[in-house]
Amino acid sequence: MEPELTLPTMEAIRRWSGIAPPNAAARHGLADHAALLAELEAIRGAMVFEEEPSGFEAALRDCQEPGQGAAA
Repeated sequence: MEPELTLPTMEAIRRWSGIAPPNAAARHGLADHAALLAELEAIRGAMVFEEEPSGFEAALRDCQEPGQGAAA
């Protein structure tokens, strides 16, 4: 059974671009889209923006070659 989002999405694509999903694989891909949205919704709020940059900068410092430190 297809998710409720599949048919409205197909209609929106048809209205916006004038095309319909070309085959069953394309329609299946749209059905998978609903699951992806549900997964993203489930992790919403689990990570804040500030967590990523500080972790990235720490990883850069860890990989830095000796003697190449930033001037203080």
